[in-house]
Amino acid sequence: MHHPSSPRDPHRSPLRSLRPPSLARAAGCWALVASAWVGAAAAHAAGIYTCVDASGKRHTADRPISECLDREQRLLNRDGSQRATVPPRMNAEERALAEERKRLQEQAFAAQKDAVRRDRNLMMRFPDEAAHDKAREAALDDLRRGIVASEVRLKSLQDERQPLVAETEFYKGRRLPFKLKSKLEANDAQQQAQRDIIQNQQAEMVRINGLYDAELARLKRLWSGSAPGYAQP
Repeated sequence: MHHPSSPRDPHRSPLRSLRPPSLARAAGCWALVASAWVGAAAAHAAGIYTCVDASGKRHTADRPISECLDREQRLLNRDGSQRATVPPRMNAEERALAEERKRLQEQAFAAQKDAVRRDRNLMMRFPDEAAHDKAREAALDDLRRGIVASEVRLKSLQDERQPLVAETEFYKGRRLPFKLKSKLEANDAQQQAQRDIIQNQQAEMVRINGLYDAELARLKRLWSGSAPGYAQP
């Protein structure tokens, strides 16, 4: 017995009426469209490379041009405007020079950062000249005390030598006894050692004063408003 077909639902989605093969074909079409769009977008982002090679021939491509690796290439947008300039590919020597320049620049940058840090620490440690003078005196005091101690010891050795020298009067024209000669030589060596100590401590005082003088000159520039790291030494 024949049954009349039911009326079609007007709100039913057209996709539901597609049979599986039709649905697969539709999905494939959409994938092709999307793929083409992505490819076009990528090509647009890549830009256009153009150059004139050594023989005067102009080249255009969507990637760096091998015939112009030894010279600059212009990178253009799709509308013909210039986006960038691609420098020539460097040989081994040029790369080494470029790397050395970069290394020196990085060293200079690091040195500048260190100079800024040192200047800031210096100003925190010495907010004024009185604080700096106090630190200088503290650094010199130990040396001054050392010099005084060496001078006292030197005077003592000189006093000890006097009776030894007097004793040598009994041996004029004769060889000095070994014991007396040894005492005189030991006394002379000890006196010279104290003189060397005094000389070294005095030289160290000169060196420390020089350091504090240079530091004070730098601090004065910083206190007057020079930027940390940029005050001339």
